Amino acid sequence: MQNITVALDAMGGDFGPRVTVPAVVQALSHFPELKVIITGNQSVITTELSKLGISSHPRLVIEHCDSVISNNEKPSLALRKSNGTSMRRAIDLVAEQSADACVSGGNTGALMALSRFRLKLLPGLERPALVSALPTISGGKTWMLDLGANVSSDADSLFQFAVMGASLVEQHLGRQPRVAILNIGEEEIKGNDLVKRCAEMLINTPSIHYIGYIEGNQILQDVADVVVCDGFVGNVALKSCEGTAQIFIEKLRKHMMASSVKGWIARKLFSELFKELKTLNPDQYNGASLLGLRGIVIKSHGSADVTAVFNAIGEAVHEVKRQVPSRISDRLEAVLLDQQPQERH
Repeated sequence: MQNITVALDAMGGDFGPRVTVPAVVQALSHFPELKVIITGNQSVITTELSKLGISSHPRLVIEHCDSVISNNEKPSLALRKSNGTSMRRAIDLVAEQSADACVSGGNTGALMALSRFRLKLLPGLERPALVSALPTISGGKTWMLDLGANVSSDADSLFQFAVMGASLVEQHLGRQPRVAILNIGEEEIKGNDLVKRCAEMLINTPSIHYIGYIEGNQILQDVADVVVCDGFVGNVALKSCEGTAQIFIEKLRKHMMASSVKGWIARKLFSELFKELKTLNPDQYNGASLLGLRGIVIKSHGSADVTAVFNAIGEAVHEVKRQVPSRISDRLEAVLLDQQPQERH
């Protein structure tokens, strides 16, 4: 059994140790091969552990950190003031090879800046990208990137996102994934020069199973395994999907509570539908991977609950087992070097 060490920023996210500590305890119980180094305020962390009836654990280490990077801190300022913070220490542990992966629900911009500074990009890459799995109508998943690591991207970056996404998803599915570009229409004439140029590059890359453009209403329809877009578009699309799902879940919950005892058939139908809709809850697919780095970094939702943080840790464990950075590097080397003489002069 492969031993895996994950560094967890306990102070990141809206709820900090109240959520991260119980999630770590659950993860240690679920993954016998897992060791966690939890970074943050030791006093607060031990208090949360004591609430769970735990004074110590053989696979849990606490590293005290005096400060926290706030959610509204600018990445450039966070980078300069990062020493002694829980996020910086978690990333440093990966850079020092004391941990195999880092998980944090903290400031996204700061996490990207610190990760890029300490872990560096894989050879041939221009930018990292955030990718996460979204549930589809068929019960499967679609991975979308970039989800906000970059506000804007050029065609070369989008192409690299497609290569990275395909490499990651292949490890999840065990087959060559279908790759699509998010666009304002499916027709070849639709879209701006950015997506058209990226499409041309993907068409000329036989090792990528490119299926063309898809529109926003198709993201959850299981028509593609990997959906590529720039960070601005991806983040807006993701939040729109999450918000729509939450509205339906809340409306259905209200209808279920309002149903009379006589309407037991309706309540049963509501209950079944409620279970289906809960799969669209962001907590169920929490854990966005920051791809393109020489190490594994998982971004958790800032508002994540215990289940969501547990799922983010699980994604880190999966990527360590699958050696995702080295697999992406191998794919990039093969694809980008083949592409270079044709597409870059």
